[in-house]
Amino acid sequence: MPSSPAPATSHAVLLDDVVKRFGAITAVDHLDLTVPRGSCFGLLGPNGAGKSTTMRLLTGQAIADSGRVEVLGHPLPAASRQARAVSGVVPQEDNLDDELTVAENLTVYTRLQRVPRAERDTAIARGLAIARLTDRADTPTSELSGGMRRRLLIARGLVHGPQLVLLDEPTVGLDPQIRQQLWSTIAEIRASGVTVLMSTHYIEEAERLCDLVAIVHAGRVVATGPPRELIGRWVGRQVLEVAGDPAQLADIEADARAAGLRTRRSGTSIAVLDAEKLDGQPWADGEPRDPTLEDVFVVLTGEELA
Repeated sequence: MPSSPAPATSHAVLLDDVVKRFGAITAVDHLDLTVPRGSCFGLLGPNGAGKSTTMRLLTGQAIADSGRVEVLGHPLPAASRQARAVSGVVPQEDNLDDELTVAENLTVYTRLQRVPRAERDTAIARGLAIARLTDRADTPTSELSGGMRRRLLIARGLVHGPQLVLLDEPTVGLDPQIRQQLWSTIAEIRASGVTVLMSTHYIEEAERLCDLVAIVHAGRVVATGPPRELIGRWVGRQVLEVAGDPAQLADIEADARAAGLRTRRSGTSIAVLDAEKLDGQPWADGEPRDPTLEDVFVVLTGEELA
């Protein structure tokens, strides 16, 4: 496969003090991010957090107003062409060509990515295998299910053998069963040695797939680390959900905070974090549950992840 030699770096992606504004709106606000080579790295945050803008900065679709952006050692935008040659992009939008068959969609991209003619058949066969669509190579793309189309989008982004693949909300809008099938595909890509950078607002997706997660809020990274480490650092080993009326919840919240415990209000209940530290409080008879990255997000930002 053709590729531009990438400078030797320990990181696949680097953003240093990056700012991107659209008029009066600051979409990316002095953002710092380092993605190690060979990792599956997740940008976790709600819509409007700056995740998609960050992805566009990394694909050359947007240019930072200030700061430093590198992809596989190539500075952007100066070396955008070289960066694109060693990167694969899977957009959030489905832009497959419905007038073509599955194999033809892949064929078009082998040409766009300048895969040598002698290697195209092998690249297409590999893409069909990644998408689990070998038996549907001649099927019109318009006849594929939503999950099949998403797998084909991922395979198309990998057809030229990139060292890095950027997945922008790869499972958004899909039902849970199809989402889990795609998780398997993403895990296989990661296991092959390709660096994966994905944006998502699905908690379970980030926890199950990512080696490292950056929690993004208002255009900034507010915390980075392995999911379990972030949970342990900010939430603890156990959460206690205690239900009650507003007055009861206010009392529980005050008692928990007096005991040095953080809380999270959620509808008609309150979540007491670090609940493993509870010691005989009279209200500590709620429902224990495992902590999640969503708890971390709320602790760090004060907002719900939606």
